[in-house]
This record gives sequence, structure tokens and C-alpha cells, in this order.
Amino acid sequence: MAENHLRFIDLLKLSFRTFRIKPLRTFLTILGMSIGIGAVLFLVSLGYGLQFILIGRLVTTEDSLITLEVSYPSEIELFIKNSEIENLKKISEIDEISPIAEFSGEIKSGDVSGLIFTTIVKSSYFRVSGVTPDIGANFKEDEAGAIISAQTAELLNFPINETFLGKELNFDIFYQDEKGNLLEPGRTKTPLFLKGIITDETLPPIAIIPTNFIDKEPPFFRKLLIKAKNMDVLEKLRDILFEKGFLISSRIDLVTQAKKILNIITIVLGIFGVTALIVSAIGMFNTMIVGFLERIYEVGIIKSLGATDKDVRNLFLMESSMMGFLGGVGGVILGVGGGKIINFGLSVLISRLGGKPFDLFITPIWFIAFIIIISIFIGLVAGFWPARRAAYLSPKEAFVRK
Repeated sequence: MAENHLRFIDLLKLSFRTFRIKPLRTFLTILGMSIGIGAVLFLVSLGYGLQFILIGRLVTTEDSLITLEVSYPSEIELFIKNSEIENLKKISEIDEISPIAEFSGEIKSGDVSGLIFTTIVKSSYFRVSGVTPDIGANFKEDEAGAIISAQTAELLNFPINETFLGKELNFDIFYQDEKGNLLEPGRTKTPLFLKGIITDETLPPIAIIPTNFIDKEPPFFRKLLIKAKNMDVLEKLRDILFEKGFLISSRIDLVTQAKKILNIITIVLGIFGVTALIVSAIGMFNTMIVGFLERIYEVGIIKSLGATDKDVRNLFLMESSMMGFLGGVGGVILGVGGGKIINFGLSVLISRLGGKPFDLFITPIWFIAFIIIISIFIGLVAGFWPARRAAYLSPKEAFVRK
């Protein structure tokens, strides 16, 4: 005669009986599991958030990843001339060159003026460098625009917000030759309009202005941004430029190093969270053991009524997996909710201080699904031994123990 096993829905209904009989104990067990899961989510979300913040600042455009910053070593006192740029354009691995000239200068706005550092670039500079203003926008080709730093804005008595975007600015650039002797200064042909502000307070007073709106071309360039044709030729191009005596740095190197460091930080944070999870898993295991010892007589009755060893085992596993699942859901609510609350608080604070809001805690969707699966698995592991003991317990033994 075939055995009649308990259906899944029956096991589910019976497993909730423990929730009704021992509500406080069950709630505390699930809460402990939730705190452990929440700690893992909270700390790992912090690690992911730090990665996105740092790497997001390093990589703002796709072109910047395959762009090399090229300059001569400062000790040899060599600068890059237009003739050298023309020779470099002949290298087949190079797709684009964006020269950068840096000289001291004077900025004027109405009756206010001040000494600053001027960075003279083409409009392609923003795309290949990844630089972008925090307030406003980059100037485009043939657009009489200027980008200034926060310290330059303070020098001109501009508030660090959008209020003064579009304000007219005039520049005098104090050109020098390679030996440091002053040359005839360059001036902007027409007033430039303030397009954006970089709010980084660590930057000195600088202004980024377009080269085609200056009446005299810079006598030389401090560095070049050289974009490779594609990622495959980047290393070859680096070697070619190195052989020509250039110092080379690339954003992709910074990104790679940043990822390595931040991955280590994320792992360390995750270890702290896993420690809390292990403690909560031990608490769940203890609850299941106590539950088994309290229900030995009940197991005997169930088996006397015809329940098989498999039914009894599945009942205990169902209870533990349900507690694990609910602990996982509670952990997601605690971990993600805590991160959202801190993100909101930081955004409000940073906005009031005039900064650009960002999310410090970022939780990938896949990790939420993964942590729910892990919580169910932990529940099954915690309930395995009690379920096994209950499955092999005979009705006679159960009644004798009672």
C-alpha cells in the first residue's frame, strides 16, 4: 500500500503553528536573523556605494578610459610644441589629441578682478578627460564659455550656485617662454560667459577657457590628453609614448587600482556582517533544538497517526526555512531601509551646504536576491539536525521520553 505524504500546503500550515504557540520566541529568532542579514546588507551596500562614488568620479565619460595624459618630466624643463603635436598625429594608434596649456592670468568680472591659474583647452578636453562641472555644464565647440573652480568663484564674490551662470568674464593670460621670461600677454577676444563651477574646495583658483577665443595662441603646452583608437592598442600606444620620453598616466590605471582597494574594503565590511549573521544563525539553531526537545511528545503523536519519517523531517525543515526566509526579508528591510534613511539625510545635509547629493549606500538587486536565498539556506542548515533527530524518533521512544 502506498504511503500518503503531507502536501506542501499542509506542511506550510503546520509550520505556522509554532509561530502561534511560541510567538515571542519565534519573533526574537527572526529578529536576530534579520539583524544579522541587515548588517551584511548594510555594510556591503556601503562598500558598493564607495565604489560607485569613487569610480563614478574617475570615469565620467567612456572616452576618458582610453585616454592617456602625457607630459615631460618636470626636472628636464621641456614643454610640448605644436610641431611635436603634428608629429604625434602621425601615430596610427592615436585617435585624438587634446592639448592643455597652463599659465597664470587675471580674471575680471565688472569691477572685481583677481589672479588665477588659467587652463586653456579645446572643447574636446571635457570628453577625453572626464572633467565636468558640478554646477552648470561644459562649454561646447565655438562657444564663448568658461568653467571656474569654487575658489575662483569666491574670489569674484560669486555664490557657489547657479545664480551667476551666464555672467560675463574677461581674461588676461600671462604667457611665458620656456625659460620663464614674460611674453606679450594673451587676451580673450570677446567676453566669456560663465558656464559652470567645479565645487571641489581643494582646487586652487583656476579657470578653464577655450583656446579659440584667445587672441594669441599659447607658446607651448604643459601636457596632452591623447585618446587611443580603442582599448586594444592602449598598451602599445603607452609604450610608443614612453619611448619618446613622456611621462604617462591613464585613468584606467586609477580605476583598476581603485577597484582593487575598494573590493578589499567591501570584503572586510562583508566579513563583519557575516560575523553578525553567524551569531544570529547560532541563535536560530538553538531555537530549533529547544523546539525539538519541547515537541518530542508531539512528534510521537504525529507518527502514531501515520506521518512518515520524511513528513516529520520536512515539517521541521519547513519551519526553519520559513524563519530563515522571514529573517531574510526583515534583514532586507533593515539593511536597505537603513541605507535609504542615511542617503536621504546626507542628501538633505549636502544640498543645504550647496553640494551635489549622492548615494553613500547602494544595494544591487542581485545581492538582495542572493541574501534571501542565503537566509533560506541558513534556516535549512539550522533546522537540519533537529529535523533529522525528529525523523528517526520512534513513537515509543517519544512517549517514553515524555
